[in-house]
Amino acid sequence: MNLNLSADEVLTTTRSVRKRLDFDRPVEPEIIHQALEIALQAPTGSNRQGWHWMIVTDPAKKKALADIYRSIAEPYFAMPKPEYREGDARGERMSAVSSSSQYLSDNLEKAPVFVIPCMWGRVEGQDTGAVASFYGSILPAAWSFMLALRERGLGSAWTTLHLPGDGEKRAAEVLGIPYEKVTQVALLPVAYTIGTDFKPAKRQPLETVLHHDTW
Repeated sequence: MNLNLSADEVLTTTRSVRKRLDFDRPVEPEIIHQALEIALQAPTGSNRQGWHWMIVTDPAKKKALADIYRSIAEPYFAMPKPEYREGDARGERMSAVSSSSQYLSDNLEKAPVFVIPCMWGRVEGQDTGAVASFYGSILPAAWSFMLALRERGLGSAWTTLHLPGDGEKRAAEVLGIPYEKVTQVALLPVAYTIGTDFKPAKRQPLETVLHHDTW
């Protein structure tokens, strides 16, 4: 299914989808491959194309990854939430975001497909420029993948809660990823969405984050 959305519509209505992921509808492998082919057109530092993409559909491996995710997510969810002044769009959405994040954590392994974007190499001990270049060579491609999913009636959520502490290493052991050589960047649960009527999110006004020539 192609939604025939304009570029602006895809860019402004691609959401982190959690409660509206359809866990019961299978996802065809060719759809994932189509979206990844589009992702590979993203910019990459020095044209190195050091990205790798781990697709996980095995139920036992999804469950193992979900358990790692939850072991880190639960303490994180219990932490005090940021406080925002009245009228701040971030504060207005805090309760809904917390609820949907908990829902995804509780049901993560039900997603038909996990996609884990990876980069060849590690960033430990490198300076800011090297780290920015490293992640800048995979994040645009991962976002392009999510945009391509949206155009095809699927959704995902950008999650990183399986990575802190020893989580990334434990996940690497589950999947056979060479931890010393490859960095996992995220875990994207992928499914068709329940409905496709997503709208632009409420954000802070541009003028509150805009700077010209000086901070």
